[in-house]
Amino acid sequence: MGERTLSLSNLDKVLYPRAGFTKGHVIDYYTRIAPVLLPHLEGRPLTLKRYPNGVEGGHFYEKRCPQHRPDWVRTAGVWSGRNEGEVEYCLCEDLETLVWLGNLADLELHTPLHTAPEVDVPRVVAFDLDPGPPATIVECCEVALLLRDAFDHFGLKAFPKTSGSKGMQVYVPLNVGDIGYADTRAFSLGVAGVLERRRPDLIVTDMKKSLRRGKVLVDWSQNERHKTTVCVYSLRAMEQPTASAPLRWEEVEAARAPEDLVFTSDDVLARVAEHGDVFADVLALEQPLPR
Repeated sequence: MGERTLSLSNLDKVLYPRAGFTKGHVIDYYTRIAPVLLPHLEGRPLTLKRYPNGVEGGHFYEKRCPQHRPDWVRTAGVWSGRNEGEVEYCLCEDLETLVWLGNLADLELHTPLHTAPEVDVPRVVAFDLDPGPPATIVECCEVALLLRDAFDHFGLKAFPKTSGSKGMQVYVPLNVGDIGYADTRAFSLGVAGVLERRRPDLIVTDMKKSLRRGKVLVDWSQNERHKTTVCVYSLRAMEQPTASAPLRWEEVEAARAPEDLVFTSDDVLARVAEHGDVFADVLALEQPLPR
């Protein structure tokens, strides 16, 4: 930790009871995944999702960076409306801060689609694919491939990842400075609406649960300044310590069962060791949004 000091506590505390996965294991995972995770957190005002009593013991969200934070934890002030005023969010841009968050049992890392201070400029267009039972992530893959074909028509590259839970996301990187959330919302709604009209048997854009049975919700509404999405490589609070894993398109094409796309922390570390960060282009690829 260099000149920084950090006191860790209760490392043997079990946070995933069914897996015997402790706080120490959480910190170990985040330490090992840090080289590929930290670039995706850089500049992102972070919403904490903390599980002090483990995944079966409830959780709470924390937007305001805790006042008891070490003085070396960086923050970003973001105007969050008249009711909340200026909120000082945590920024996690180094290993020490990541370990500190793990020690707080911040299992899940939720980030916006922008970086501070340019909070009105989305870096990506995001499509959140949420299956309505009995549909699963396999049906999400079918929708993701339809999205890919649509983006191909516009000359855009897209990148899929699992949510680490039951669904997945598809990101279209932008990384250009002349696009606002009104633009990305209109684009994402337009694309989702076209696909729904073409495949009403598979796709729905209305969040009403009564309409979602056996279909995949293409949630375009994530493209909003106040919304967050689970960060790639973040752990999820499931029975097992699964993580949001970037995918290669051939994996999306080959998926035949939900378990094909369930990745634990160990799986994700092994995948990074083999393939590197296959989500890296999301941070760097510059693509203008079709008007």
